[in-house]
Amino acid sequence: MENETAALTGGAGDEPALTRIRALPSWQLNRASARGRRLVSEALAREGVRMSHHAVLSAVSDLGPVAQAELGRTTGFDPKDMVGILNDLQAAGLVTRAPDPLDRRKNAISLTDEGGRRLARLAELGDEANEELLGALTPGERERFLELLRKVAEG
Repeated sequence: MENETAALTGGAGDEPALTRIRALPSWQLNRASARGRRLVSEALAREGVRMSHHAVLSAVSDLGPVAQAELGRTTGFDPKDMVGILNDLQAAGLVTRAPDPLDRRKNAISLTDEGGRRLARLAELGDEANEELLGALTPGERERFLELLRKVAEG
């Protein structure tokens, strides 16, 4: 533990602070991810939307009408969290819940017209945030970076 603290503060040998940790790809990916989440979260907040709302709206747009349980499995949200997210989205008039025509015991979630308009606006804001995130890269570097990032993420 003492060596870890020394490495972070620069107290180990002649190395400047964070040299070892900054050399780790996992450290850099985490920092980039945190910056990306912050930029997107701030952009979405300008529309009064959280990232979880945006994720569910996007999934409903792609899959809808979709059973609530399938939506939860697809997005990875806990069922209790999904209920709260859907309550928020329904209260804002962005989604509807109706009995699933294939199984009346289930709810089918659909995007409203307003939900579609809001999702389009959120996509613009997300694009702007991602533009800021990758702003230091040339178009060629961005393409290569995204290609490499997919490769790393897929293993």
